[in-house]
Amino acid sequence: MNLVPVSIDSILIKQPLPCALRDGSGVLLASQGFLVNSRQELEQMVGKRDQIYIDADQSDSFQRGYMNRLNNLVMEDRELGQIAKTQISPYDFKRSEEPDTTDEPDWLDLQIQMNQVLRHPLADTFVPRLERLQAELDRHCLSNPDGTLFALIQLSCGDVRHYSATHAMLVSVMCCVAARDVLKWPVAQVQSLCKAALTMNISMTELQDRLAMQKTALTPEQSKRIESHAAGSVDLLQQAGITDRLWLESVLFHHNATPGPLAQRSEGKRLARMIQRADMFAARLSPRASRQADAPALAMQACYFDENKEIDEAGAVIIKAVGIYSPGTFVRLSTNEVAVVVKRGLNTTTPKVAVLVNRQGMPTGEPILRDTSQSEFRIVASVLQRDVKVSHNLERLMALTKPTKSDRPW
Repeated sequence: MNLVPVSIDSILIKQPLPCALRDGSGVLLASQGFLVNSRQELEQMVGKRDQIYIDADQSDSFQRGYMNRLNNLVMEDRELGQIAKTQISPYDFKRSEEPDTTDEPDWLDLQIQMNQVLRHPLADTFVPRLERLQAELDRHCLSNPDGTLFALIQLSCGDVRHYSATHAMLVSVMCCVAARDVLKWPVAQVQSLCKAALTMNISMTELQDRLAMQKTALTPEQSKRIESHAAGSVDLLQQAGITDRLWLESVLFHHNATPGPLAQRSEGKRLARMIQRADMFAARLSPRASRQADAPALAMQACYFDENKEIDEAGAVIIKAVGIYSPGTFVRLSTNEVAVVVKRGLNTTTPKVAVLVNRQGMPTGEPILRDTSQSEFRIVASVLQRDVKVSHNLERLMALTKPTKSDRPW
């Protein structure tokens, strides 16, 4: 048994324990599933022990419980002092030393982890945890870019409670695919770009999540924070020990609305323009409490055309990389079937799709694959996710995103 310490403040009150609690010698204090009814009961259970422990094999379950508790406190608008008291245990970072090498990513878990990292930029573990998460995203993006885009676009178009973290991951992945596969930038440059995309809004993570749920207009104070967030993010990153010039420069300028070719910009500003275009595209795909999501075609247009209504070089690269109809978005075919895009095609307008609603408007039960490069299955319109009234098995659809020999070469 490999025991690792946990904080008593991490134990969920009035919820079943995700794993057994033990003392330093391995003696069982409470079994998995035990319900702790009060703080007093918990303190009596622990007694005078300086530390309580769990089996390392069960630490993933415990971490999910902790992350969920922390997120609930934030979403319930609790006082910062109460949230700060929810301490992270030392065990939480033991598994972060090695990346998860499983074939199937747990996107909800990654979403929660990214949310936690972005909300604590000055924690001692910020840099290694961010590096681990970025490396995991990069690995999934390399092995299955369509599946990675599919998962993050589906998350972005759905629940907005983790908006900032999900948005950051989607923008980072879009930039990664564009810079790596289309522009063929050096690996180090792509890495700086992806990290900058993940942390561009780090100084206003909490505010960004609140605004996604806010139905009223921005207050003057909120507007001021948004206007200054780029410089604030750079300041936080420098305090955390980040010295990468490209990373910092691209975060600083990622909201600059300056049209023109990439070659006319400094290296950092080229990265910043890529982030700015991907940021715009991803933001328009996501709903807010105050507005509905744009159709993918409208999001694409906003990214593709610059401030002078001319084709934007960086925007065109993003669209070439992810497609006009990106994985995870919905379309209507010439057959009147409604389908979800599961893979990009040989060009930006002809993806592979899975039909979920037949031409009579009825659910298909099993997804039916279509190649929209065939004229009888051409795409005639984008469809908003909220207008698709059938439930679908995400795990089954994700399986359809996996690469095959017939997929487009880069």
